[in-house]
Amino acid sequence: MKFDEVAVPGGRLRIARFGDGPRLIIAAHGISASLMAWRAVGDALPTDWSLVAADLRGRGHSAGLPGPYGLDRHAEDLELVARHVGADGTSVLTGHSMGAYVAALHAAARIGAARTGAAGDGGWRYARVVLVDGGLPLPLPPGADPDEVMAATLGPAIARLSRTFPDVEAYLDLFRAHPALAGDWSPVVEEYVRYDATGPDGAVRSRVREEAVRQDGRWPLTRHAELGAALKAIEPAPLLLRAPRGLLNQDVGLQPDDLTARWKAELPGLRDEVVPDCNHYTILFDPRCAALVAARLTAG
Repeated sequence: MKFDEVAVPGGRLRIARFGDGPRLIIAAHGISASLMAWRAVGDALPTDWSLVAADLRGRGHSAGLPGPYGLDRHAEDLELVARHVGADGTSVLTGHSMGAYVAALHAAARIGAARTGAAGDGGWRYARVVLVDGGLPLPLPPGADPDEVMAATLGPAIARLSRTFPDVEAYLDLFRAHPALAGDWSPVVEEYVRYDATGPDGAVRSRVREEAVRQDGRWPLTRHAELGAALKAIEPAPLLLRAPRGLLNQDVGLQPDDLTARWKAELPGLRDEVVPDCNHYTILFDPRCAALVAARLTAG
């Protein structure tokens, strides 16, 4: 793993490259995660591939970058990452959870720029786009308050961001007890959590900025038209890899069957695959699941 930085509006964005191969994958992480979410997938890649993941604005070692946030802002930052590392028409784009929405917006913008010649780089587009347990707009129940829905789904993650802990071990203990991770704790998960921890003993906390999570969390709930248009613009249509279990290891995943069926009817080219026996987090962390994700990213 090699770290680097990319100049973006307001400062510099941290990126990491997993692997040394010439074929590139550009990856975006979830709403309260970091680039370390991609470690297991990066380690599972064939030797002729490498994966470049970014700490998105407001997270990880890019937490100090200013807002405004929003998935469109992250997509613009991802474009600068792609240019920095020399992505081209042989490259693959992916995102997990919130990062899947970011990837969809970025892929659609690149296709639009290619069609108009605005990109000024030969008009390349990604060879394929893989959405990992995210990317499909989430319908709001009639009359529902987006903030209340967000609190119901992301409540534990948001609560963590305002807490402080006696030391890093206490922060690790919080994750060790997480219902989605308790049965699948591993050195990769521990590395991911340690990367997120910052501050001195007595005031250890997450690097993630709560304001960023709150702004970004509204997007999939309130910007259906933009996200839907982005999905329909992607060529070829994306592959969706889904976890059968959810954020808290519950039996219904974040991209459930009925939502996926609805979008497959609207977007017939959408390919859908359920990754067996995983939840929203272990689809990236479990070695078996990470190897499957890596295989789909590098197929063809």
